[in-house]
Amino acid sequence: MILQEKGNFFSGIPSQIPGEIVENILKNSKTRIERIISKGHNSPKDFWYDQPENEWVIVLQGQAKILFQGCEAAVTLAAGDYLNIPNHVKHRVEWTKPDTETIWLAVFYQE
Repeated sequence: MILQEKGNFFSGIPSQIPGEIVENILKNSKTRIERIISKGHNSPKDFWYDQPENEWVIVLQGQAKILFQGCEAAVTLAAGDYLNIPNHVKHRVEWTKPDTETIWLAVFYQE
């Protein structure tokens, strides 16, 4: 086995995060893996993600709240919590912890 690429998911995080950071870790025609870093960020008012692919997401550090369209209460995620969001299920990031980085691992995939 040949090691192709090695990295550390928690390295290279800037001290100032004026906007949410989204970085591709791996991408091909059927899968995309992203590192997302939030710090008090949320989705714009009245904006809903409506993605063509499925999304599996885990919070590795911090906290966040995801709101699904048609639901009154947001789902709270803490470190270790994950969600699988089927394609075209409208959702938004309602809140992320403002005083520390929330670090997400997001896997977008097609069936």
